[in-house]
Amino acid sequence: MARVTSTMLELGTPAPPFDLPDAHGKSHTLADGHDASALVVMFICNHCPFVLHIGRELGIVTQRMMAKGVAVVGINANDTDAYPDDAAEHMAPTARRFGWDFPYLLDTDQSVAHAYRAACTPDFFVFDGQRRLVYRGQFDGSRPGNDVPVTGADLHRAVNAVLSGEPVASDQHPSMGCNIKWRPGNEPDWFG
Repeated sequence: MARVTSTMLELGTPAPPFDLPDAHGKSHTLADGHDASALVVMFICNHCPFVLHIGRELGIVTQRMMAKGVAVVGINANDTDAYPDDAAEHMAPTARRFGWDFPYLLDTDQSVAHAYRAACTPDFFVFDGQRRLVYRGQFDGSRPGNDVPVTGADLHRAVNAVLSGEPVASDQHPSMGCNIKWRPGNEPDWFG
């Protein structure tokens, strides 16, 4: 397990498109939530201790966001050949365990992770109604073993600002987690 931090994609970046299947093979695209006033894209997986640490609170926070009309998707971009715990057949049980009601998608060729410059699990991105990046970084300051409560405060604050029509605070902190498990030869040039 290599601890890495978010690349902190440039604010204002348009949301890269995606067309990815969930664990049941149903396709989901960026356009699915076209009428939502905010979009949350997160890179997560089934086995990472950083994701497991926030798992239940992530379910609660995203359920509240979706109830307010926010579009939310989770993307698993890990190499499932090398990390079989992240395979599609384990995604639905993981989602049920934590109450993840958002579409949980599989980025098998890792092209979407490349497009978002995702580096770790978890890694969070918030886009406004025009699908411009307004937040990237951490869920909150909690990490396994640091005794900071898991609240989702940073992500929640960013989404609430978008929903209120207010600017998102520019003081944004990178997420920290396990590196995305890149397929051999597919590591991005900025990784490492």
